[in-house]
Amino acid sequence: MLELKALPAGCADRRPSNACDACGARPLSVCASIDPADLTRLDSLAEHVVLKAGATLTRAEDPALHVFNITSGSVRVYKLLADGRRQIVGFLFTGDFLGLATGDAYVFSAEAIEPVTACRFRKSDYRTLIRETPALETALLDRANHELAAAQNQMLLLGRKTALERVATFLIDLPSHDPARRGPEGVVHLPMTRAEIADYLGLTIETVSRILTRLKTQGVIRLLSLTELRVERPEVLRALAEGEA
Repeated sequence: MLELKALPAGCADRRPSNACDACGARPLSVCASIDPADLTRLDSLAEHVVLKAGATLTRAEDPALHVFNITSGSVRVYKLLADGRRQIVGFLFTGDFLGLATGDAYVFSAEAIEPVTACRFRKSDYRTLIRETPALETALLDRANHELAAAQNQMLLLGRKTALERVATFLIDLPSHDPARRGPEGVVHLPMTRAEIADYLGLTIETVSRILTRLKTQGVIRLLSLTELRVERPEVLRALAEGEA
């Protein structure tokens, strides 16, 4: 199966029998909707997948044989254009779901930004589980509605917002998408590179770096490391995101 070839050798193992019940990502995922009595069945369908940074979960145009629930780490979802340019369409974090909305083939590629763990399910088995578990079906519908709203906001961001507004919006929104890693107030964790941020926002890496430097110079943010920053003046950042400053 092509999808299995995309995963490093030895990375998929059958989970321990009580893995779902003990999973720390469960409260953040659609799995939280499943009654404890049904967790045994969910557990029996899941394989635990461990990936190194840069490893592939799905490849665009490969047969869509599996769906994934991210249990730790972060993932970039992207499409390569005919001329080789990359457009990142989203980032996935703990509790996010991947692969169910596609048809017979994956539309986008998905790669681990950092070490990632995930539960992998055969798509056919998971669809059967959805039909027989109304609460899970409702949770997935809610998640799909949320993703549709996020896609519409991304269209607005790319179509109407300036470069500064895009970066400010990204910094404001990111913590809400990665609740498992929320740290001290105002700290934003950035597992992705500046190039990945640029590919997501439709900008160049030079523009992203220049705007971050400008925000730092103005005291709006403070860079703590390559992967973390602190928002020092959130009211200013929000105003910049809305084009009011």
